Amino acid sequence: MSETELVLRSRRVVTPQGTRAASVAVKDGRIAAVLPYDTQAPAGARAWDFGDEVLLPGLVDTHVHVNDPGRTEWEGFWTATRAAAAGGITTLVDMPLNSLPPTTTAAHLDTKRAVARSKAHIDVGFWGGAVPGNVKDLRPLHDAGVFGFKCFLSPSGVDEFAEVDQEQLAAALGEIAGFDGLLIVHAEDPGHLDAAPEPHGPKYADFLASRPRISENDAIAGLIVLAQRLDARVHVLHLSSSDALPLIAAAKREGVRITVETCPHFLTLTAEEIPDGATEFKCCPPIREAANQDALWEGLADGTIDCIVSDHSPSTADLKTADFGAAWGGISSLQLGLPAIWTEARERGHTLDDVVRWMATAPAALAGLDQKGAIEPGRDADFTVLAPEETFTVDPQALQHRNKITAYAGKTLYGIVRSTWLRGRRINDGTTLAEPTGELLERPHRA
Repeated sequence: MSETELVLRSRRVVTPQGTRAASVAVKDGRIAAVLPYDTQAPAGARAWDFGDEVLLPGLVDTHVHVNDPGRTEWEGFWTATRAAAAGGITTLVDMPLNSLPPTTTAAHLDTKRAVARSKAHIDVGFWGGAVPGNVKDLRPLHDAGVFGFKCFLSPSGVDEFAEVDQEQLAAALGEIAGFDGLLIVHAEDPGHLDAAPEPHGPKYADFLASRPRISENDAIAGLIVLAQRLDARVHVLHLSSSDALPLIAAAKREGVRITVETCPHFLTLTAEEIPDGATEFKCCPPIREAANQDALWEGLADGTIDCIVSDHSPSTADLKTADFGAAWGGISSLQLGLPAIWTEARERGHTLDDVVRWMATAPAALAGLDQKGAIEPGRDADFTVLAPEETFTVDPQALQHRNKITAYAGKTLYGIVRSTWLRGRRINDGTTLAEPTGELLERPHRA
């Protein structure tokens, strides 16, 4: 430990081997060692003792719509990464749409990076986009360092990021499989959406009926068949229909290279509680019934669902009209994902070890970020200090994202983030946020 610069100590450190009392030694922004709790810090090293507060790895959120540049009034790298840091997230991966330009060419990726570089309070990576007509752009985006490619099977909500049909999906996935890339998919079948009742008015039940479970189920079933045929890597975004879990579990058993995420809103909010006109709860696919939520938790527990990410998809307040048909669909939860999930998880008998696996380790693995997502030697010294037994009531005005709209307003949640650390530097002390020191990340190049 002679060259150690920093030692963080807690009676509860969440490591891959379980939660235990430990001292974590940091050198050059990386974890040098995980040592017994009472190990003496070397002379000259800064030392912090968090007592009974829990030391977690910094969370990794691989599903964030930053919308910058082009729709920066909706969100931006400055505000989004501040919200992430305040919520214990130290790495995010930005989605390729809702910004102008969308990340569908290497040149557009350069534009995104130029905007983000000076504004990132945490580390930021980028997904590329697979849209009609850009198969030729996929390998250049891959070579430029995107973590994979997102596509929609149904309309995205913005004209500049069109959905792909089945032929276009096969062409894109075939190209991506050729360099063993990853395709991440918004899986709702457009035929079922077209056949469903048109959503309109303030009643949530009408909106829910417009996004039936069969749309997700059939889209996922088709994706599994294609991935199996092409031996391709695919990832299902924001799973809300628990009916699809048996299909996914069977595909995994058969060796299909498929992973799945879900989101805090599907795991903590229910259709039954959504008031008329409350479009802060609107998202696509939708928040479903309590029984569906129970099944999603079972899918997490048995490993069918791999990870939990925010799908932070903000907008300006004027787009959240009281009409569920017209309102923008997206839930802002970047700062609240950890306490929201911990509040529900503890009630269901899960531990912080489980939460870390779902919200740090698994998302890091999805993106190939081997240096993130766990407290063990060699990883980046990214940490969150959490007071898990303390509660707070969500005040939208206290949130760091640009537009103070949230489906969690007024809810009392367990888990207060005391501080957040990025590569051994404290970037959030619970009351103030440091100036941006985040780095722009590229997909690791595999041998």
